[in-house]
Amino acid sequence: MSQMEIFLSAVAGDITTRSIDFVISKLPKPAAALEDRLHRVLLRAQIIVDEAMGRQVTNQAMLQQLGLLSDAMHRGCYLLDTFRYQSSSHNNKDRRQGVSHPSSLLSRLNSVRDLCFPSGKCAQVQGEMREVLDRLSSMILDANELVLFLASYAPSVMYRQPYSVHLLLGNCMFGRQIEAQFVIDFLLHHPSAAEEEPEVLPIIGPFRVGKSTLVAHVCKDQRIHDHFSETVILSDHDLTSYDGLSAAFREGRRCATKHQDSSSSCKHGPVLLVVEVVGGDLDEDVWNRFYSAYKRWVPIGSKIIITNRSDKISRLGTTQTLTLKPLSPEAYWYFFRTLAFGSTDPTSHPRLTNLAMEIATTLNGSMIIANVSARMLRDSFDVSFWGKFAAFMRAQFQKHVARFGEHPYDLLNQNKAVYFGRIHRRDEQVIAYHQYRHSSQKEVPKITLHDVTYGDAELPGRFEVLAWRSAIPPYSSYVYACELQVLKVKATSGSSANKRKRSARNGSTLS
Repeated sequence: MSQMEIFLSAVAGDITTRSIDFVISKLPKPAAALEDRLHRVLLRAQIIVDEAMGRQVTNQAMLQQLGLLSDAMHRGCYLLDTFRYQSSSHNNKDRRQGVSHPSSLLSRLNSVRDLCFPSGKCAQVQGEMREVLDRLSSMILDANELVLFLASYAPSVMYRQPYSVHLLLGNCMFGRQIEAQFVIDFLLHHPSAAEEEPEVLPIIGPFRVGKSTLVAHVCKDQRIHDHFSETVILSDHDLTSYDGLSAAFREGRRCATKHQDSSSSCKHGPVLLVVEVVGGDLDEDVWNRFYSAYKRWVPIGSKIIITNRSDKISRLGTTQTLTLKPLSPEAYWYFFRTLAFGSTDPTSHPRLTNLAMEIATTLNGSMIIANVSARMLRDSFDVSFWGKFAAFMRAQFQKHVARFGEHPYDLLNQNKAVYFGRIHRRDEQVIAYHQYRHSSQKEVPKITLHDVTYGDAELPGRFEVLAWRSAIPPYSSYVYACELQVLKVKATSGSSANKRKRSARNGSTLS
């Protein structure tokens, strides 16, 4: 072999080696390949779920299949974002900007701790990502018939227009399709001749889980609107606040009727009664007397829905009790992320996604605060603002857990005092003592929660704050009764503001 042939052979070998090394370097690493595959499968699942949200699916088997697909999609989205969060947490940039890992934030509260994985378990997350990927891939293959059947359900007017998912979620009850159809099936069920007495559906669930919202959402359905001549809402206090139960029901019908169309063909048709038990357990003797009176006043086919936090009302039902549970951590994260980013792709803003995930861990599953926080974040896609927001929420959470052992929103649900700092007025804080739910007809305060926490305006001594006005039935407004407290800050040279005193009403502070 000549020297030229040896040289050419060596060059060819070197080129081949370099080419192989180049190709290998361009191949995705196992973790990156897994991330990419899961991302693509999640997009396919989201297409199916989003299309189903805009259609009135009545088939229970289809709803169950969609529910399983939604759960797997939420889980996959949560794992993918958690993996990205953990991958980026090794970067010192997080520490320089004062953002800690959620696991250290949540060590005091089990209900929120489960929202994030402990650090150093990326391998475990990757393993769960593979499981979700396999499950989602299999479910999408099995969903071919489901997609075909979905086409037979006409979309509403809203969904015929171009939309973003955050608009969709903001105008529907997220994650409750199966429960809503369960209630609709109960209300549209035609009783037999032997079932002359009004049927009763108990709905139970914890505080602020959405019982009243679910009922109002169902009542807005055109099928329910056309089926019942009247929809009446009473509280448990209405059942005992009048001398005669028949008079109580007449007054309730006159004052609380949601609709009564005189031109409707079912003007004298069945009546839907909703009883919201808000004062604890409902006395069974009171209910039995009221139910006996109710039967004499309404046509055959009338129905009753009764809601309460206690499962003791199950004994009052004539059908299976519907139990509402809080959203899973994965579904809650999907809901919050979608609202916070709006029409913006979260993958284009990994730093903001990390901050959003930290913020979500401090909200304790609150749908009200999720809506409020998401709207604030969506108004400004600025890393500095989101970082300040995350630090503020973390501080509020840590102070309450350290001092009272409970999450601030849990305290507020118990009508206990909650302390809100003001980001631009560090010598002030606001104490919220009670929260109320106002009807859509009642005038609401002009001061908003955003004004309190991020505004710079002067606040009165005592005032009410509008926390959130729901965009879906029953369009309730959530209001906090508050008081301003001026803090006594540490003295510094040249500062006269440090001489300001605390409010005389409450000398305690979380500062």
